[in-house]
Amino acid sequence: MALTITDECINCDVCEPECPNQAISMGEDFYVIDPKRCTECVGHFDEPQCVQVCPVECIPVDPANVEDKETLWAKYRRLQAQG
Repeated sequence: MALTITDECINCDVCEPECPNQAISMGEDFYVIDPKRCTECVGHFDEPQCVQVCPVECIPVDPANVEDKETLWAKYRRLQAQG
């Protein structure tokens, strides 16, 4: 599953530096998460770090990008190989 940032985002800048996959960037109006890079921190942490630091709780699972743990691990390994 990739995460998504809703329009409730206040652009507080705390989530972007917490992402180990550099999946978070500034969008047109608020931060966005690239589903091709988001592993929900699988391979790095036990919990998604952006969710942990978000003060307005605007980072839910993206229903358009549902992935199981195996897929997230495969994405993590692919991203590490590219790095």
